[in-house]
Amino acid sequence: MSKGPEWIHHLDIWTTAETEKKSGRGRSSGNGISVYGIKKLRELILELAVLGKLIPQELDWNNTTLGEIGSWAVGSGFPTSEQGSQTGNILFAKVSDMNNLGNEKFIFATNNTITERAAERLRVNVHPAGTVIFPKIGGAISTNKRRILVKPTAIDNNCLGLTPKVGVSTEWIFLLLSHIDLSKYQAGTSVPALAQGVLQNIPVMLPDETEQHRIVTKVDELMALCDQLETQHINAAEAHEKLVSHLLGTLTQSQSADDFSANWQRIAAHFDTFFTTEASIDALKQTLLQLAVMGKLVPQDPNDEPASELLKRIQAEKDKLIAEGKIKKDKPLLPISDEEKSFELPRGWEWVRLQSVIDVRDGTHDSPKEASGETTSYPLVTSKDFFEGGINFDTARRISEADHLEISKRSLVEKYDILFSMIGGNIGNQVMVRDDRPFSVKNVALFKYYDRNLTFPFFMKKYMENLAVSLQASAIGGAQPFITLGALRNLVMALPPLPEQHRIVTKVDELMSLCDQLKSAITQASQLQKKLADVVVEQAIAS
Repeated sequence: MSKGPEWIHHLDIWTTAETEKKSGRGRSSGNGISVYGIKKLRELILELAVLGKLIPQELDWNNTTLGEIGSWAVGSGFPTSEQGSQTGNILFAKVSDMNNLGNEKFIFATNNTITERAAERLRVNVHPAGTVIFPKIGGAISTNKRRILVKPTAIDNNCLGLTPKVGVSTEWIFLLLSHIDLSKYQAGTSVPALAQGVLQNIPVMLPDETEQHRIVTKVDELMALCDQLETQHINAAEAHEKLVSHLLGTLTQSQSADDFSANWQRIAAHFDTFFTTEASIDALKQTLLQLAVMGKLVPQDPNDEPASELLKRIQAEKDKLIAEGKIKKDKPLLPISDEEKSFELPRGWEWVRLQSVIDVRDGTHDSPKEASGETTSYPLVTSKDFFEGGINFDTARRISEADHLEISKRSLVEKYDILFSMIGGNIGNQVMVRDDRPFSVKNVALFKYYDRNLTFPFFMKKYMENLAVSLQASAIGGAQPFITLGALRNLVMALPPLPEQHRIVTKVDELMSLCDQLKSAITQASQLQKKLADVVVEQAIAS
């Protein structure tokens, strides 16, 4: 690796600051991930470059403005009727073309072209190779995309560009514009826009052309080092994630107690190495839930009443509710096949269909009118009102008492019931009702107990949390995926004895608390690393 300035080799700072999802494309590998420290390093390189602090300077620089170093390349109207052609010899670039594969820095191809004759007829401005273009309208401004034209190209009205004057290199303008956050100069709220009159007065510094090329060469060299650092870090992070996933998978796939113990010992011996990121802690928490519902988290007690006897008591309570007219008789549930039994049951457990142990209903499918002028109104909760594990009643629509009572005849919501999202991108999100506040529900599954003393609500909540992951993968439908009530009722679950349900919840809560503490420590360390990267950048600029 090339030597470069001393500050670039603080690898512990640049590569340990938090890895984060990235929006838009940059100079890195384009896989949607960015390392915060390396992102700051790139910003530092650009900052020092345009300030003349990146390499030793031989001559004084001129203080000037953007409008003085180039001529503005303005966009043209492009009627829909003219779009879609690929037969013209002039490219017609839009903001969307900047996202095309291969156009990460230079515009080599566009989705539309135009002929010279059509360009004359439409009075389209055609700009020369070497012009640097960028978005000038809307949210695209904040993406800070910059692209260089490689052949005569027209641009649409959502773009603006700068064509270098004599003595100014294209790469220098590209570097300057990459450094400037143009969103700071936008005006307008609903549709922000950049005004040419504002941009042309942005102050910049201009070295002579030879110096421009020297600086650009050094920037490219250092950016290549950044790319190497980021690739190495991301590859290591991805390998770490795969390793953690594999090792946690050995726990859930263990075939015996001895096998499970051996697999756990391998993880425990290197716990501090494996669980060092927020993502790895989240994976651990999900594995703990999976182990809990498989009976591998707490030991079985032979003195517990077996689940087979518990099922008889649940069925008796269910029959009583049917006889009293409080619930309807179910359609017979299908027998559970061997293929549906995904693991070896612990002693005292039973395979059951979900409807056997909990009443699976849903809310209304109607759209009651908003309560208006009512002295008493009630929230109508949908999955959109689920918020941080609870219900945000402030966002729920209000309906009349009459509509609430009508919905409650079929879907009365009570304390400790579980609401479960069935539709859309948040399938599997669930909340437990924590108080006796009356409200109605719409388009969510409602899990009610035949007898809360026979099915521990907090165990069912843990089961639902674990279930959500697999349901999200198996949802049907395209733009609006969903899970049917029938599918929920026929889900196969492993039912533990009632005392073990309580022990499982206690152990899960204990372990989740430890995971949260560890995750908090990791988050604090990551934030400290980010602050350290910021400080190094500030010191390098000030020096």
